[in-house]
Amino acid sequence: MARIIPIEGERREAVDAAIGVLSKARPVAMPTETVYGLAADATDPAAIASIYETKGRPRFNPLICHMADLEMAERYAIFDPISRSLAERFWPGPLTLVLPLKPDSAIHPLATAGLDTVGIRVPRGFAGELIRAFGRPLAAPSANSSGKISPTTAQHVDADLGDRINLVIDGGPCQVGVESTILKVEDGRIRLLRPGGVPVEAIEEATGLVVERPKGTGTAAIEAPGMLASHYAPNAHVRLDAISVMPGEALIRFGSQPVDGMGQAAAVLELSPTGDLGEAAANLFGLLKKADQTGAAGIAVTPIPDHGLGEAINDRLQRAAAPRNV
Repeated sequence: MARIIPIEGERREAVDAAIGVLSKARPVAMPTETVYGLAADATDPAAIASIYETKGRPRFNPLICHMADLEMAERYAIFDPISRSLAERFWPGPLTLVLPLKPDSAIHPLATAGLDTVGIRVPRGFAGELIRAFGRPLAAPSANSSGKISPTTAQHVDADLGDRINLVIDGGPCQVGVESTILKVEDGRIRLLRPGGVPVEAIEEATGLVVERPKGTGTAAIEAPGMLASHYAPNAHVRLDAISVMPGEALIRFGSQPVDGMGQAAAVLELSPTGDLGEAAANLFGLLKKADQTGAAGIAVTPIPDHGLGEAINDRLQRAAAPRNV
């Protein structure tokens, strides 16, 4: 199993151990405010290949490259005025911007799936500190087997990838709990590629522009991570907008909604008893895992409002519920 080093009380040891593994072109599982990431040197093809191999991830699916700060990001990508203002407003934080690569960018094409753009994020906390100490950007998709539920604790990572990686840095539960919002600015327009930890309403308030949403889940060309139709999937079938429970299903509720047949559920799990979307986002992946561990054939999820962080929650649930051959 992987070595697990907690940040608290052992921060310097955690940074040094992570740099030691990264320097050997191997991935490290690190905490971010969104989910745990499987990080490796974004400039090293062997390191990037190790991410794809460890996750079993298709290589047409690009990786987000994480930077220490805006100054580092400017070495690798070209910022238009709107993207720069978004970076200044929301970094560090759960926002990814898809930007044109600089002609001399050292980010390897394996990380971008051969595209002429790159998704860039500046994470909060330990991840940013590690990138700064390492001195190079880290490509870091979620630290889980491809297509499965994203991890929000070190224990989630260890249970899934512990026999495939050497090191997990334990920063405790992730605060946001869903991946970053991904935006692409083109010709003065902002397109939403994936809803996430920054609500669309906050983007529109900050810029005064309407954010253009995709026409349908999984229908667009792959320009960024998290755009596959089937993703974040537990083993059990996921049923959305449930107002009743079938015998033997596990139930995930939001806001203590009444549900017919709840007494016959294999388990009843609460995203947020008070209807707090931030709490629900932080709990989402952990509860999907817990529901799956009951052995239930199905997971019923009650309706969730589609505003604020609810848009990101519903996006993840729709992909989790999608047919697995998509």
